[in-house]
Amino acid sequence: MLSSPKNIHSYPKFWPYKKKLVPAPLLPMSRQEMNELEWDCCDIIIITGDAYVDHPSFGMAIIGRLLESQGFRVGIISQPDWHSANDFRQLGRPGLFFAITSGNMDSMVNHYTAEKKPRSDDAYTAGAIAGKRPDRATTVYTQRAKEAYKGIPVIIGGIEASLRRIAQYDHWSQTIRRSILPDSKADLLIFGNAERAVVEVAHRLAVGEDIKQITNIRGTAYMQQGIPRGWTVLDSSKIDTDKSLTHPQTDPYVDTSSNDKQSCDNKSNQVKFSQIDPNQGAEQVIHFDQRTKGLKRESTVIRLPSFEQVAKDRYLYAHTSRVFHLETNPGNARVLVQRHGERDVWLNPPPIPLSMQEFDSVFELPYTRKPHPTYGKLKIPAYDMIRFSINIMRGCFGGCTFCSITEHEGRIIQSRSEDSVIREIETIRDTDKDFKGNISDLGGPTANMYRLKCKDEKIEASCRRLSCVYPGICPNLETNHKPLTKLYRRARQLKGVKRIFIASGLRYDLAVRDPEYIKELVTHHVGGRLKIAPEHTEDSTLSKMMKPGIGSYYQFKTLFERYSKQAGKEQYLIPYFISSHPGTTDKDMLNLALWLKRNQFKPDQVQAFIPTPMAIASAMYHSELNPLKKITRKSEAVKTPRSGQQRKLHKAFLRYHDPKNWDILRQALRQMGRSDLIGNGEEHLVPYSRAGNTLKSQLPRKNNNDFHHRISVKNTKKN
Repeated sequence: MLSSPKNIHSYPKFWPYKKKLVPAPLLPMSRQEMNELEWDCCDIIIITGDAYVDHPSFGMAIIGRLLESQGFRVGIISQPDWHSANDFRQLGRPGLFFAITSGNMDSMVNHYTAEKKPRSDDAYTAGAIAGKRPDRATTVYTQRAKEAYKGIPVIIGGIEASLRRIAQYDHWSQTIRRSILPDSKADLLIFGNAERAVVEVAHRLAVGEDIKQITNIRGTAYMQQGIPRGWTVLDSSKIDTDKSLTHPQTDPYVDTSSNDKQSCDNKSNQVKFSQIDPNQGAEQVIHFDQRTKGLKRESTVIRLPSFEQVAKDRYLYAHTSRVFHLETNPGNARVLVQRHGERDVWLNPPPIPLSMQEFDSVFELPYTRKPHPTYGKLKIPAYDMIRFSINIMRGCFGGCTFCSITEHEGRIIQSRSEDSVIREIETIRDTDKDFKGNISDLGGPTANMYRLKCKDEKIEASCRRLSCVYPGICPNLETNHKPLTKLYRRARQLKGVKRIFIASGLRYDLAVRDPEYIKELVTHHVGGRLKIAPEHTEDSTLSKMMKPGIGSYYQFKTLFERYSKQAGKEQYLIPYFISSHPGTTDKDMLNLALWLKRNQFKPDQVQAFIPTPMAIASAMYHSELNPLKKITRKSEAVKTPRSGQQRKLHKAFLRYHDPKNWDILRQALRQMGRSDLIGNGEEHLVPYSRAGNTLKSQLPRKNNNDFHHRISVKNTKKN
């Protein structure tokens, strides 16, 4: 039975040798720093792919300071040389365990663009130097840590591990990869927000419990063989098996372990799956679609299709994605298992969100809010960007299919108290000599979801909706922005504070429910530009994104311009769009380009869709099916831009004004039968070409804004 939530500060302090632990000025990164603290060893060593910044926007700082507050001596190994185990021994043998993370970003997203080209810099590294962490950093670090000190438990976490906890499509190798657990050989995986789980694990290991016996903590995943006695299995490993269909069911027990492209453990999986009963030991096995009532959730496990099955069958992959995402609400989620060879990856339900009091305490730990001095004067771009920002909430109930926030942080919003946020602003004001009076952001994953929640806790606990705001805003969702408006007003009235800016992305379909909030935002908290993300204009694409129609954008635009004019300010909306999203056709992108031209937008930077692990849109991309609906062998096909040429075209449509894209756009328009859009008039998308050379008169007019065309409130009547 899963343990009930326990306050993270209710554990007795683990003080070694009965000596009270005083918070370290900085968590040590060297033996010398440990000696200055009079430590003979570290109880826990965190290994991270990021530069160590002691700031609550960096995961290693939050987990490190939280464990320190529990009485543990915590050291940091930042960006170790992974070519040998030497750097992994620099702080000595940890007394309890290694905690490993790739950093604030997935290492593959950190290293490569959507087109798989290597990035030239790394915002989370001192000096922005690229190459300071390996590809698939969590796996590599884990293997080296186990090599450095055999027998020491290794626990992995962070976004890279969290989004690879089951078999997942890997964009960079274009294969289905196994769960990160069997690949890394980690003893335990903590997914999502890790505070509850990591504190409980640390205290249980501290009293001598074996890591292999720690199997009942929410938000954790591990490997085991067979189903324990007393569990009921809901078997979802099969879907429509009609033999007359043109896409026959693949043999789920075929040994595919010899295929290097599908498995990284070719030797360990040489077994005859037909001789293995994956549900052996279960009390009863029921087909998932039977929807049997009366089962105890705490002793029911859902069997997902195995790695071997989803690696061969795109229908089963899409089905797995759907079942997985329907089991992400902490209030009703059940245990999931997925077979990998002879063993199961066992996923406990997601963690219970922190209370406001607990959340406050995490962000008010004794952070220095600065990088470790070992980096000297080298700049860390990610730190410079968030140095004077305040995180006021976490989580997102938007459910956008291309985004991984929901899979990692969950749909339930965790918010800090108003007093806690104010105290952090005052701390910055009073302790940072470089503070000039401007807070760069009060936000989180979404700027205006602060303290928004379901109106009924019972409804929230039983809900399986993937989004609270799609296809429309749920009537049970509290959309009152008054607490956020009150926070903004109190913050901007603080002595020594000149401006409070809002830089986090705004959910405008929620904002229009509260014009008073928009007025406060536009009048006092926009630094000339406000970024929002319509992502697209066409309903067919938006439905695959789970984003609202473009009508919501126009509603917000009207209010934005009205209140900007009332404030006497010239301010601009900065809309973002995605190219090549699953379900997007060439015609959809053409229509978006025409919309951009009509509205005088000339995007300079655009985002191409990246199939990140475990996202619903990534399942669409790989399977060309729609997991937002029940998957059968007759499920609708989702046309997906996959070829490099088509992805390049879709990106060119967003940058229709760039002369470098005119040749490819002219060719595409002719093939689409839209040569009428080629010409030098205002109604045309791209100009004529003359003998392969573009006349100077055909070039687009220079735009005063290098990033996006501005929408001036002075020209409201013209719009």
